[in-house]
Amino acid sequence: MDFLAQGWNLLPSLPRTLIAFALVLGVLVFIHEMGHYLAARWRGIHVDAFSIGFGRPILRGTDRRGTEWRLGWLPLGGYVKLHGQEVPEETDAATRASWRPGQTFHEKPVGDRAIVVAAGPVANYLLAALLFAGLYMTVGQPTGNAAVGAVVEGSAAERGGLRAGDEIIALDGTRVARFEQVQRHVQPRAGRPIEISIARDGAERTLTITPDTREGPQGATGVLGIQGGAMRLERLGVGAALAAGVSQTVDVTWQSLTSIAEMLTGQRSARDLGGPIRIAEVSGEAASLGLAPLVSLMALLSVSLGLLNLFPIPLLDGGHLVFYAAEAIRGRPLPPKAQEYGYRAGFALLATLFVLVSWNDIVHGTIGRFVARLVG
Repeated sequence: MDFLAQGWNLLPSLPRTLIAFALVLGVLVFIHEMGHYLAARWRGIHVDAFSIGFGRPILRGTDRRGTEWRLGWLPLGGYVKLHGQEVPEETDAATRASWRPGQTFHEKPVGDRAIVVAAGPVANYLLAALLFAGLYMTVGQPTGNAAVGAVVEGSAAERGGLRAGDEIIALDGTRVARFEQVQRHVQPRAGRPIEISIARDGAERTLTITPDTREGPQGATGVLGIQGGAMRLERLGVGAALAAGVSQTVDVTWQSLTSIAEMLTGQRSARDLGGPIRIAEVSGEAASLGLAPLVSLMALLSVSLGLLNLFPIPLLDGGHLVFYAAEAIRGRPLPPKAQEYGYRAGFALLATLFVLVSWNDIVHGTIGRFVARLVG
């Protein structure tokens, strides 16, 4: 193992980043599409093709059930092609004649179709919980508190009366148990007073501190000027690790939704949004640190992929689920025109989001810093 690790670290930065990116994204996409595939098999729907990546297949083969398995050259996603997924009214007679009776997607009840669509994001959530649990069983679960390890001289924390050894109990009335929760609360509140409840010498007291403002690549962030106390890793048993993995998955989901809400309300900069380039950069950095950070990153990205696909945007799984919910309520599918307009709006929204995150990746990431150095 040490030999493999040394060999991995000897790879140049760019190849290591690309390999790590392909590995992380490939696993996440495979699990997502496998969720759709297994659910389709369960509900009696034939799967025509299962592809990881897009473009011309590098590898391909057909199993005994007639499903073609493909590995595309562009590792930026994947898909499962369900048998008879097309609308019958929009297909020709030859295509309809080739359909397997009782195994087409369109003829299944709306509940079965919803199960198949929802299975992809659910698979990503299950993967995240299992990865977190695996880390807690092998490496250990980080255990710590919100104790202040050190206070920076001249910082907002020092001016407000915080001392090393204080334990932060609550922020603006919200209880906290870990130092990361303190950071998440403070960062979007630059220049805004925060009520901090602390425990000191066995007594509880409340301080009001206004975080300093620090300008960085991601915009203005609030800074108290404190460092957290020591953190240790505690290995868990199988049952406790699985429970902690599920809890961590739920916590990450809630944090993600909170961050999105803060962006929509202007409390957090949209520069925090990242796309494929940033994922590749972070994957390379995590891989250079070892297997555990890479697995942890994979778990976080699996939650993000599952959550993103559940957003009620046409073209995403969540958008399809909205259409199926409307069909269940109305007793019949939405009119084709309504679905067409929905897909057009969804495509426009996703295209805009892709441009935004790509801009963030280029301007505020490694590429932007490289260009900035070139121009002085």
